[in-house]
Amino acid sequence: MKQIRYVAVLTYLALLAPGWSSNTRAQEPSVTVTRFATGLVNPRGLKFGPDGNLYVAEAGFPTGDIRHAPVGLGGDCSVGRDVPGVEYIGGTTGSRISRIDANGVVTTFVDNLPSDEVGGLDSGVADVAFIGNTMYAILAGSGCSHGVPTPNAVIRINPDRSPTIIADLGAFLRSHPVANPTDPITGDFEPDGTWYSMIAVRGALYAVEPNHGELDKITTDGKITRVIDISASQGHVVPTVVADHGVFYVSNLGEFDPDQLNTQDVFHITPSGQLRVVATGLSKVLGLAFDGRARLYALETSTGSPGPLPGTGRLIRILPNGQQQVLIDSTPDDRLFFPTGMTFGPDGSLYISNHGFGPPGGEILRVEVKD
Repeated sequence: MKQIRYVAVLTYLALLAPGWSSNTRAQEPSVTVTRFATGLVNPRGLKFGPDGNLYVAEAGFPTGDIRHAPVGLGGDCSVGRDVPGVEYIGGTTGSRISRIDANGVVTTFVDNLPSDEVGGLDSGVADVAFIGNTMYAILAGSGCSHGVPTPNAVIRINPDRSPTIIADLGAFLRSHPVANPTDPITGDFEPDGTWYSMIAVRGALYAVEPNHGELDKITTDGKITRVIDISASQGHVVPTVVADHGVFYVSNLGEFDPDQLNTQDVFHITPSGQLRVVATGLSKVLGLAFDGRARLYALETSTGSPGPLPGTGRLIRILPNGQQQVLIDSTPDDRLFFPTGMTFGPDGSLYISNHGFGPPGGEILRVEVKD
């Protein structure tokens, strides 16, 4: 969908009180932001591995075997073609997973994963997760509708760092339609999906797909089941990110519509698929995380405008009593320029993918909160 292509093509605790739906602002704590790593290309989801290193999914940009496909249609994956109007340009390579050590030194861990571009915005590998010592990753810039012959999928990274597809996500979407898919007539429909966020919980993987609007479970042997069709009760809210804190918490991007300014929510979703809203008043959320005190952090990629606005990202902390604290606000130095993902590190700091869309300059920020 268009908005996810701007941000992918641009979860929450039973102990939390009902007052979470409040959007009252609280006094802000002290926050220190430093640049941890640079030299990344469209960084997205990131996780610390069992070895203590930080692993970052980089969407990159399409290279290799370049093919074209019109947005919203199946495309022709057998030959490249030039279709007038908006289209995907897909490449069999161009995306990668990088490893960053404690000193911020970046090395390529897995290379030559698929990538695509539409309207100057790129997608590729979207997120990573670990089950034990094994890394898994989720592809968002693949599939025939994206001009790439291999599918959007969950892949396992083998000991030799080669990828193996374990679950074809595009095929699952096409054979398991949701109640309220986006309208293919407008071109705002993705047959292969625009997958964005993935986590590992109790030996399985859970992923969010924004365009169709669903949360799915993927086992390590490749079985895919739907936890919930979010579109059935919420419509086209563009869910983007999932976190786990006893149950799932999902937040959303929303549409780029003036009527949807600062109306994005946080959903509490049980493993059986029961949903309720626990926080609202947010803007275009692309990251969620809990700290050790059951406080939720929401990363907003853009605020104050219905469309994506560079340099207006914010970091919000939501307390168990429902109060919201602005930890990082929009500033003249464009400190948060289309941030696209975050995770807590073993040091208790937040690590944020920044400059995740748009011009070059992808980086990881380290955010230390003192209160």
